[in-house]
Amino acid sequence: MRLIVIHKTSSSVSDIGESVLRFGLANEPVTGVIFDELSNNASQDGASRTIIAVPQEWMNGSWAASRKIMQYSGDIVLSREHLKLAGQSSWFEISNGRFVSQIDSELLCRVLSYVQEDVVMLRVEQQLRGYSEKVLLTADDNVAGLHRIYSDCAQPVAPPDDWPHHVFVKSTVLNRIFIDGVLPLDFTAFMKSCSSNSLKLCCLGIGGISFDLDSEAGLIDLLEARFKCSSQNGGSKKRILDEHRKTISPGARVLGKVLFGDNVTVSRDAVIVGPAIVCDGATIAEKTVVRTSVIGPGVSLPANQYIYDRVLVDQRRTGGDRRPATEPKHRGKSGRIKPANARPSTIGGTRSGNCATDNFRSWPRFSYARCFKRIADICMALNLLLLFAPVFPVIALAIKLTSRGPVFFKDKRQGRYGKEFNCLKFRTMITGADKIQEKLRVLNQLDGPQFKMTDDPRIGRVGRFLRDTYIDEIPQFLNVLRGQMSVIGPRPSPEAENTTCPPWRDARLSVRPGISGLWQICRTREPMKDFQEWIHYDTKYVRDLSFRLDLWICLKTVRKMIKDFISQF
Repeated sequence: MRLIVIHKTSSSVSDIGESVLRFGLANEPVTGVIFDELSNNASQDGASRTIIAVPQEWMNGSWAASRKIMQYSGDIVLSREHLKLAGQSSWFEISNGRFVSQIDSELLCRVLSYVQEDVVMLRVEQQLRGYSEKVLLTADDNVAGLHRIYSDCAQPVAPPDDWPHHVFVKSTVLNRIFIDGVLPLDFTAFMKSCSSNSLKLCCLGIGGISFDLDSEAGLIDLLEARFKCSSQNGGSKKRILDEHRKTISPGARVLGKVLFGDNVTVSRDAVIVGPAIVCDGATIAEKTVVRTSVIGPGVSLPANQYIYDRVLVDQRRTGGDRRPATEPKHRGKSGRIKPANARPSTIGGTRSGNCATDNFRSWPRFSYARCFKRIADICMALNLLLLFAPVFPVIALAIKLTSRGPVFFKDKRQGRYGKEFNCLKFRTMITGADKIQEKLRVLNQLDGPQFKMTDDPRIGRVGRFLRDTYIDEIPQFLNVLRGQMSVIGPRPSPEAENTTCPPWRDARLSVRPGISGLWQICRTREPMKDFQEWIHYDTKYVRDLSFRLDLWICLKTVRKMIKDFISQF
């Protein structure tokens, strides 16, 4: 069960003249967006077990009657039914309603399963997200080291002075914190209650994204992430309710995701670019452009204005001066600074897959790289498998007679966009050779993450012949037929090798891995240069991918195979 608490003390007066969070909770359709995202926020339980506690004087509108909303004026009191429901899971979650955060749920489950403490406080930190780097410099600005994080992680941090993003309490000790069902709203009182009841506490930072709903920048960033997510999931690009069409001039333009309240007026030649929210009773005059903003209830925008990255409220409601309506919230060399946490994300869920696809190269649907190369792969794979089919039983018998274990060796490799698959080969080593490799690492003759040594003791007599003639890789044409590999492409590698260089990884995983490739036929094997050549030729192949290049690699590969096969006799 989750209890999301919106604290009165969390509000701060912003540039709009009041608390942004309080403004959002009091005005539709901003209220709906905030409550939806708070309810969908990463947690251990389903949304049906989520309760949002809101100060009574902050509530307004239809959400006040929702079963998920608990209004409080003094302390927060949970009923016996709520406490009983909380006891059905291992942890009870108390979230700070000021923030909407995204956490990898699998990582969160692992963290909670490892800790021994009764209370776990979590701070969501951007710098602990995967694929982030921190450069350590000396006093002379020379690079002393590089700290790279390949996946979201968690680490101990200093205890906070106020409520963190999330607090997890073991259900077995709830009665020692919720005395008579009452939760101490003051953080200092909460900590004293834990200490007086001899509860063990720990504070951890965990990789993720957090949006501060009590700031204009945080609310705007949340809208961008939410609407981008809904568009990627197949949502419509516009949301104009039928009853609002009569208030929008036919000469006005609405682009992207825009939510409208009641009695909105949009004049001729006005432009609204989503993500944006226009609240009840707002008026947008002629030739005014609104982009990525929230227009509060009753706000009347004069003609010929440009509103960008703003949360605007009626000046008469707040009093005092405000910044000019056209001044953006964030500015940089190009007009706006994107926040550090504004990379593509899924709000209220976890990222899927092994990597983001934003840095991958893409091609048109009916290009050679995306369409005709695949047709050529299927034709070539079918012909070669039929050609070598009579030899398969002979090879299988030779492997079985000379060593124990299966005929085929399956190894986990990463394919296009990092999707893992079982790469097939005829087994050339003894069973369990992969586990022995680390013991032989000191004899590695290559400078990169890959492994190679002369007279490898793990390779058998038949296995060495299969390797030297490249016959061991014929089963990979089955991977080609299944769409996991291509005949020509970068060498298929496991995740451990790909994480060595993220930009190179993203480039090489833009295409299917190949049985042969540019690196295999061009490498010089010079000492301390092999890994650099690997990176160079993989990125060069992806950059220059064409039918002519693939044909040239095929001819070079066949020539090399024939030459090496003849040299065995």
